[in-house]
Parts: sequence; structure tokens; C-alpha cells
Amino acid sequence: MASRLSEIVIKAHDPRALAEFWCAVLGFQIIDIDDGAVEIGPDAGFGGIQPTLVFVPTVESKTEPLRLHFDVNATDREQDAELERLLALGARKVDIGQGDDASWHVLGDPEGNEFCLLRTRLPE
Repeated sequence: MASRLSEIVIKAHDPRALAEFWCAVLGFQIIDIDDGAVEIGPDAGFGGIQPTLVFVPTVESKTEPLRLHFDVNATDREQDAELERLLALGARKVDIGQGDDASWHVLGDPEGNEFCLLRTRLPE
């Protein structure tokens, strides 16, 4: 037997706003709001192929780069167009020393959590 990821929990100063950002990035929807925590996921909801994301309230400040981050790939456009879409949603470019020749873009979400936009386009 094995385990699989069902949820990824992320601390947030504003769980609702961060959930809405990631809903727009991933095409997810809000599944549940409970005691300040906001869970988002695909149409299949909890237990599907993709894990849900749960944003829980915190007052802690982010002080260093995350030890874990998301990599995302565009599904319906090329990388440059997806980069522009993500920046318009509120992402910002982050320099972690990746260099100008990297095939990926390092971004931060509205609360500064790093994630990468990879070059390869994936099927929806």
C-alpha cells in the first residue's frame, strides 16, 4: 500500500484573498470555508486526482524562502502569455539566483510564497 497527497496546507495572513489568487491561477474553486480556513480544489473536490489546497490563518511573517514550492505549467497558452496572466493576477517576479538563462520563471504569490512557472505546456 501507499499514501497519496490529498491536501496541502498553507499558512496565510489573508486566507480568502490567497485562496482566490490560487483559484484563478489553477482554475480551482472554493470548496469549503471553516473557522477562517479556506479550502480550494478542482471540480472533483477533495479526494480527486489533484490535492486540494487549504489556506489557514496565521499572524506569523514569512522570513525566508520556502523549503517547498509549487511548479505550475500553462495548459492553454505558451509560457510568456501565462507569465503575463499570472503577473496580472498579482504574482510578482522573484530573484532567487536562477539567472537570466533559466527556462522557468520564479514568482511570488500575493503573500510572497515562491512558485515556478515552467516552460512545458501540459494538457488540461
